[in-house]
Amino acid sequence: MRELRDRSAVQSWQWRYEPLRVWMPRGTASAIRPARRALGLGIAVLAVATALASPLVAGEWPAWRGPNQDANSPETGLISRWSQSGENVIWRAPLTARSTPIVFDGRACINGRAGEGALRQERVACYDARDGKLLWEQRFNVYHTAVPENRVGWANLAGDAETGYLYAQGVGGSFFCFDRAGKVVWRRNLVEELGFFSGYGGRTQTPVIDGDRLIVTFVSSSWGELGPPRHRLFAFDKKTGELIWVSTPGGPPADLNTQTTPVIATIDGRRLAIGGNADGWVYAVDARTGDKVWGFHLSKIALNTTVAVGPDATVYAAHAEENVDSVEMGRVVAFSGHGSGDITATNEKWRTPIEDGFPSPTLHGGTLYVIDNSANLFALDAATGQRRWTLDLGTVGKGSAAVADGKLFATEVNGHFHVVDAGAGKILDSEEIKMPDGRYAEIYGSPAIAYGRIYLATEEGLYCLGDKSKPFRATKSTPAATAAETAAGPAAKVLVVPAEVGLRPGEPATFRVLAFDANGRPAAAPAVTWSLEGLAGPVDGGRFTPDAAKGTQLGKVVAHAGELTGSARTRVIAPPPYRETFDAIAPGQRPPYFLSGAVRFEVVETADGKVLKKGPSPEGVHRHRTFLAAPDWSGYTIQADVMAEQVGRKLGDVGLINSGYTVDLMGSHQQIQVRSWDSELRASKEVPFPWQPGTWYTMKVAVRSEGGKGVVRAKVWPRGQPEPAEWTLVAEDPLPIAQGSPGLYGYSPAPVYYDNVEVTKTP
Repeated sequence: MRELRDRSAVQSWQWRYEPLRVWMPRGTASAIRPARRALGLGIAVLAVATALASPLVAGEWPAWRGPNQDANSPETGLISRWSQSGENVIWRAPLTARSTPIVFDGRACINGRAGEGALRQERVACYDARDGKLLWEQRFNVYHTAVPENRVGWANLAGDAETGYLYAQGVGGSFFCFDRAGKVVWRRNLVEELGFFSGYGGRTQTPVIDGDRLIVTFVSSSWGELGPPRHRLFAFDKKTGELIWVSTPGGPPADLNTQTTPVIATIDGRRLAIGGNADGWVYAVDARTGDKVWGFHLSKIALNTTVAVGPDATVYAAHAEENVDSVEMGRVVAFSGHGSGDITATNEKWRTPIEDGFPSPTLHGGTLYVIDNSANLFALDAATGQRRWTLDLGTVGKGSAAVADGKLFATEVNGHFHVVDAGAGKILDSEEIKMPDGRYAEIYGSPAIAYGRIYLATEEGLYCLGDKSKPFRATKSTPAATAAETAAGPAAKVLVVPAEVGLRPGEPATFRVLAFDANGRPAAAPAVTWSLEGLAGPVDGGRFTPDAAKGTQLGKVVAHAGELTGSARTRVIAPPPYRETFDAIAPGQRPPYFLSGAVRFEVVETADGKVLKKGPSPEGVHRHRTFLAAPDWSGYTIQADVMAEQVGRKLGDVGLINSGYTVDLMGSHQQIQVRSWDSELRASKEVPFPWQPGTWYTMKVAVRSEGGKGVVRAKVWPRGQPEPAEWTLVAEDPLPIAQGSPGLYGYSPAPVYYDNVEVTKTP
């Protein structure tokens, strides 16, 4: 039957994001070298033993799912009721967020959005966990995405207890590592480096820390073997930002919108990262090497929930889309995490038909708590899947429940926050949080439990709830005692780190080798020799210098250790001047150095010779970008010939990208537009420009920083005619994007074309 329901402040400052100076190893060299010296690495090839990430006891909530990634907290003496008007509200901070706060190192940190109009940005902020005083904030631009403003700040932050570092992944692919004072330690531009796809729905994956690794997942399309769009896992060195490994466990994505987070668990003596994929499978990959271990096919559509893993290696997974073996929608499944390969048919323990597409299951004391899409809370027997009780929490279920002190703390989108007796299934308290205008405040995140308090982020603000009479103690989490890992066997796999770099001709990079046994445990590194695949230049002791005379080239730096080999992908891009006519590219192909070029871009033969075509998508959106060079380019001008066909009433858009800005020749609107954020048109400007389908035009775009503003200048004229002296469009951005890769943009319900692409330094 259903039932009703003291830290000193660091000065706040704003930092305007300039896309990655670091595309590896150039911008991170200063950060990487000191870290290597501190670790005693230097240039030598060494075996690095990665520390086992142990369960944490008490105190903090450094990750979205809590100290042990299971939404459980050992905190006791927590409140059972509160009121927005003030009862048991210790402090409230004004902010707008849809993620879950993390609480560690005496701080409560969150990401969200801030600013109005042309000043709209994504925001990361840390508050004193004791009194809510703002310690610092960072704001950065959103671009290369169609995510709407109300979905900015989707992914949860991750905090590292060892270093105090804070990690944030933005909706547009900006990725940051901040220190305790809010200074940037390292940053990556995931779009222009690794081909990050930003789904229009805004769902963005939360990073997870395991030992020295920071693991992030997203759908990407890069170059070479990583060109086909897939949902991949990327492991970075948490201190330096170096890429350690890339894993592609699944097939083509069913949807670009996915928000599942890997859970780290040791099963059969192997450290695994277990998570859902955009192809509808749950995969386990070796957390140290990225090797795929097993897969379980759960859904025909991309997964959004995060799994729960029991102490007996049972994996609990949920979804709300089409099942692979029945016509019903949605399912909660328990299956064994032992084994390898495809375990779908062999490892299932039980299933129950619950449509849970967003809230992740929470396991506690033999009970699995599940919230479905309609905000019904189910208590299931974890061993059998039988229902023990059900509660109605509201209308829309998005946030995942947390458990502590015998209570469940659960949110509902329409402003509801519930405290539930976890055993009896009784609502102890239900508060409806409202905005100043009286409407409900949206809640998409989960509660965080730390320091004897409950931290909750809503559209209306960040709340710290607790008993005001109790003293505040910022108790640091400590690793729980775990069994010692058995000694490693002989090396069975070697990784070359960094696993991928971007270089300029003549710019050296130094690589090292990590070795692992057959069970993924760090092993002693054997003697290594080095060679090159597809690259020109000397390689000596892991140091490779691309031939300056060779220009742009792609290939691998390869380490040989007896019968074992490992390699690092290397993309060498020559600086401007740059020219691509597509004459040397075979029809059906694209320049191999193009990033994300596998998506709808291909060379075709026409009466005008070879040109690059972007055709319509068979299904889904027709909007795509491809990037031609390095994300740290600035002060350049990009020029190309462009043309669009008309098919029936359909006429596409075709444009160029310069330093994060897209200049778009819009067919249906018969205008030119500059923008940096597709859905919000931040700092955008457009002017009428009548143009004809089937006619080639020359487009030219220059971006410069002038007087603290970004100035974008564009002109378009019929190909073959003299270039006009005046710019067709000039736009200013008060929050300039100072650098970024040149690229091509197309929205192609009907085909669009490009030719004679040139990039030159702006005088």
